[in-house]
This record gives sequence, structure tokens and C-alpha cells, in this order.
Amino acid sequence: MSSAYPRLRAAWSAAPAALVALSLATSAAWGQNQPLPAAVAVAPVTEGSLAATVTATGTVVSRNNARLAAEVAGRLDWVAEPGARVAKGAPVARVDAKALELQLREGDAQVARLAANAELLDTQLARLTSLPEGIASKSQIDEAAARLSMARHELEQARAARDRTRHLVERAVIRAPFPGHVVERIRALGEFVGAGTEVVRLTDTGNIEVVARAPVADAGHLAVGQQVTVRGTAREAGSRIRAIVPVGDERSRMIEVRIAMPAAGWPIGSAVRVELPAAGNGRLSLVVPRDAVIVRSDGAHVFRIGKDNVAERVPVRVGNGNAERVEISGPLAKGDRVVVRGGERLRPGQAVMIASTGAATKSAAAAAKPKG
Repeated sequence: MSSAYPRLRAAWSAAPAALVALSLATSAAWGQNQPLPAAVAVAPVTEGSLAATVTATGTVVSRNNARLAAEVAGRLDWVAEPGARVAKGAPVARVDAKALELQLREGDAQVARLAANAELLDTQLARLTSLPEGIASKSQIDEAAARLSMARHELEQARAARDRTRHLVERAVIRAPFPGHVVERIRALGEFVGAGTEVVRLTDTGNIEVVARAPVADAGHLAVGQQVTVRGTAREAGSRIRAIVPVGDERSRMIEVRIAMPAAGWPIGSAVRVELPAAGNGRLSLVVPRDAVIVRSDGAHVFRIGKDNVAERVPVRVGNGNAERVEISGPLAKGDRVVVRGGERLRPGQAVMIASTGAATKSAAAAAKPKG
């Protein structure tokens, strides 16, 4: 205890001296009336051409969505469960076809009877025509030929009736015209349905697209095959315009645009936003990352960093842009360095310390390539 006391007393004696030294250094720094260097990230000003975009609301829909109806009247004796996955041509519902099957058996019997009668008349006509001349009169031969012709017509009519019944028996089973999921039972098991009554709703979940509506005024800037960006709640994807319905709605003044989409990860019915091409002049302009532009009540500006790493406030005018880049005009040149991070608290003339610029420079280099 006695040996530690002198050391503790010496430390307390030295503390005021250290505090005084720190205070003097801080006062000297602030005495220069210069802000401390700010850490910023920069990116170069590039040249490019950005077409303006218009954001349209859209919905993910299936390209195949059908309400399948019964083709024959009868009682439903089977209906697929909602949510069932079915292949193309697989049954989704069945009408009781017992009466039709009995009718088909009757048709088969009728065809067999008429076929036997026609065969008999054909044999009789052959006998008459094979007799020596003068034994069978011409009228007898003509009458036998007429009876054979009528029998053959009756046989063909019976075959058509039988085939019609067979067709109805086949149509008693409602089959999927495309692969998909049964999403709704419109009629329940045991209900009596007539021809044309909707029974199930089938949706193709593997073949989807986005239906968006754009202003009619922008229709002239849209074309099939153009690249667009689709943004959902948790993801985004690039795609192309598949089709444009060139008829606008009289009330909303909107046209329908259909955009092809991959099925994975986009549930049918999801609301999305679509960035569609709008007006664009195609000329080269100065382009900077959107984060470089600071908008205030007196206008927009960027901070340019000179060779001496001092921030300079440069007023600019903003032109076309997208989610990442924006066209600007002002006293800037290609290759100038502008602040993309840390510019909100900068003051003109303030010295800066440039942080790592690899990612920003790479992004700006990619932005310099105009769209083809």
C-alpha cells in the first residue's frame, strides 16, 4: 500500500498537464477557423444518353385462365379439388353419362341391323343382275338398286347418330385444355348442370405475364420488344414488352401493355410497378449517379472535388433519369469527380478525405455506356 501511493500521486499530478496540452491543441485547430476534413465517396462525371421513364402500375396474371363448362347435361359425379395440379388433357370434372352410354349401345345395335339389311339388299341386287337376260326385268333391277341405296343412306345416318352419342360420352368428362391448377369449384359434386354451365376455374401458373396500363400520351414511345423493369414487393426483374393493345380507354386514357415474365417467384395477382420508356432525345449528356444530386429549396447542386480535395458547390439542372443515373447540365466536364456519399453536410470550400471509390467508379463506368 505504501509503495503504490507515490505512483498514484504522480499520475494525478501529470493529469492536469495532459488536459492542458489537449486543450491547447484543440484550440489551435479551431483557431484556424477551418472545418475538419469530411470523409466522402466520389464518382466521375460521364457521358451517356438516358431515356425518361414512366412508372405504370401492373398486375401479374396468367396467360391462360379459363372457366371450364360442361358440354352435356347431367349430374356431376366427380369434381377435382381446389389446388389440384393437372396436366393438359387430364380430367377436372365428370358428368354422369350412364344414359348416354345406354344410348350408345342402342346406336351400335341400330348400325349393326342396318348394315345387315344393306348387305342383304346388295346380295339380292347382285343375283338379279347375274340372271340371264329377260328373266329379271329392268324395273325389278332398278327397284332393288334403289332399296340398296336407301339402306346405305339409313346406315350412314345411324352411324352419324351413334358417333354423336359417342362424342357426348367422351365430352361428359371435362378435361384441362392446358396445364395448371384448379383454383375454384364453381359447381359442387352432385349438382345437376346443363350444357354450357361453368363447373371449375383452371389457371396456368407456369405461364404468366404482367398487365400494365400506361398513359395514351406515351404510346408513341412504346414498342414490342423494348426492355422494361418490373418491381415487386421484394424483388425486381428485367423483361421485355410482349404486346401492346393499341386502343386506349376513353375514361382513364390508358392503354394496356403486356410484359412477358418468368413464372418463378411472381405469384399471380401480385401488384407490381413497371418502368416503361418515355420520351428520349438520344443525344449525349453529362451523367452522374442519382445520389450525387442534392436538391434544396434554391435548386439542385452537386459537390465537385478538385485536385486539392476541396469541395466546390456546382449548381446543376436535372434532366432524364432512371433509378440509378440522371442527366445533368451545368459547369461540369466529363471526368470531374462528384460526391456520391457524404455530401449532405458538406460546405463549399471544405476539405475532404476521399474514401474507397472502387464501387462508385465501377458503377459510373457502367453508366457511361449509352443504351443501344
